[in-house]
Amino acid sequence: MARILVGTCSWTDPTLIQSGRFYPPSVTTAEARLQYYAQNFPLVEVDSSYYALPSEQTAGLWVERTPANFTFDVKAFSIFTHHPTPIRALPKDIREALPQKDEEQPNIYYRDVPEELKKELWLRFSQALLPLDSAGKLGVVLFQFPPWFLPSPPSREHILEAKKYLSQYSLAIEFRAATWLEEWHRDRTLGFLKGNDLAFVCVDEPQGFRSSVPSVAEATAPISLVRFHGRNRETWEKKGITATERFNYLYSEAELREWLPGIESLAAQSQEVHLLMNNCYQDKAVVNGRQLSLLVQTEREEK
Repeated sequence: MARILVGTCSWTDPTLIQSGRFYPPSVTTAEARLQYYAQNFPLVEVDSSYYALPSEQTAGLWVERTPANFTFDVKAFSIFTHHPTPIRALPKDIREALPQKDEEQPNIYYRDVPEELKKELWLRFSQALLPLDSAGKLGVVLFQFPPWFLPSPPSREHILEAKKYLSQYSLAIEFRAATWLEEWHRDRTLGFLKGNDLAFVCVDEPQGFRSSVPSVAEATAPISLVRFHGRNRETWEKKGITATERFNYLYSEAELREWLPGIESLAAQSQEVHLLMNNCYQDKAVVNGRQLSLLVQTEREEK
C-alpha cells in the first residue's frame, strides 16, 4: 500500500504561533518548534524557500531536528516559477552581477536574468537541498506556477529546464491557470507530466472564479500531492490581503471526507501520497491535518 503522509504548508506562520493553540508555551525557539511539529506530523512543506534561496546550513539543521522518517516538500524559489522576485531577495553577488536595472523596478523576472546567472541560481538551489536528499528526507520540489503561466511550448520547455537542472530530485507541478486542465487540454497536460515523471499537484480550492483550478485527482509520478487551499469564497480574489488571510478557512469533516475516494485512487496509482493543508491561518491547518489523518487511517483500517 502507498504511504499517505499528512502535513501543513508551514510550521512557522506567525498567526499559528500567536494563536497559542498548537505550540506549548515552553516551545519558543525555531529548533523546538520544528521538533514539536515533527512529533505531530510526518510531513511539512517549506514555504520560506519561495521567498529566498535556502542554504545548506539551514537544511542541515532541519535534518538534525527531525526524526529519520520525516519528509520535507520544498517550494521552488519564486524566480524559477516566473513570479516577480525582489532583487534584494537574490544573493548579493548575483545582484551585483545583474545588468543595470531601473531603480524604480525593484523586481526581476526569470527572463531578465542572464544565462550564466540562471545556471548559478539553479546550482545554488540544488546544492541547498543536498542535506535533505542525502538524509532521505526530501519529498518533492514544488513548482507553483502563476495564473499567467499558460499552456504553450515555451511553458513546457521551462518545466523541462527545471527538471534538467534538478534532475536528481522529484519535481511536482501546480498550475494556477485553469487552462491547463480544461477538457480540450487536460489529457495533454497530464500526459506531458506523466511522460516526464513529474507529479501533478491536485488542489482543493473555491470553484467558480476566474482563478479557480478544478479539483482533479490524478497521479502522474510515484509521489502524488493534494494541496488544500481552503474554500473561502470571500477572500479568494480579495485584493490587499496576505496569503494567510486568503486561505483562512476551516474545513468541515464532511468536506474532508469528500476527498477520501480521490486519495485512495491516488494511493492505488502511486508509491506515496502527500496531503498538505495550506489553510495556514492560526491553527486551522493543524486542526484539519489531524482530522484528515484520522479519517484516512480509519478508512484504510475499515478496508
